[in-house]
Amino acid sequence: MNDSAPANATTIAGPDNHLIRVLFDADTIAGRIEALAAEIRGAHPEDLLVIAILRGSFIFAADLVRALHRVGLAPSVEFMQLASYHSGMSSSGQVTVVKDIDNNVDGRDVLLIDDILESGRTLAFAKDLLIARGAKRVMSAVLIEKPVQRAVQFKAEFVGFTAPDKFLVGYGMDVAHKFRQLPFVGVVEQEA
Repeated sequence: MNDSAPANATTIAGPDNHLIRVLFDADTIAGRIEALAAEIRGAHPEDLLVIAILRGSFIFAADLVRALHRVGLAPSVEFMQLASYHSGMSSSGQVTVVKDIDNNVDGRDVLLIDDILESGRTLAFAKDLLIARGAKRVMSAVLIEKPVQRAVQFKAEFVGFTAPDKFLVGYGMDVAHKFRQLPFVGVVEQEA
């Protein structure tokens, strides 16, 4: 099993005999994260609180926070877990807080970090919640933005990549709790 895709690989054999087509390799992701950190610094955040939306964002958030340090920012870091309840195969659109943050956001700049921007519901809910709690400014950074029709109007200020409307895995993202550990973002094509 080879789960670290070389830069020139397009499809690799992943865990459990799945073939995974690599969309963004580890080097490409690392370079884009450095650029995102510079973009975030350019927004001149003050008293910055980074809030990673669990679970899929944890690897992206860790790498982005270290990149923020390299560009001279020293944010506080928190984690929030949100859930959208489903009926059958579709989301009800109701988002609830499973794990809340401990820090006070009143008067602070906040950067929400999430793995994928699709419907926009999760990030819109989190942003509205933090603004209601008194955050001065709430920005968002996403690793992946899919060009799909949003369920709610939402635009991330900082976007790593635009990806096709496929189910993505790796770099923290999973399918049935598998593939989070892969150091790249890919699409599960089929079983090998």
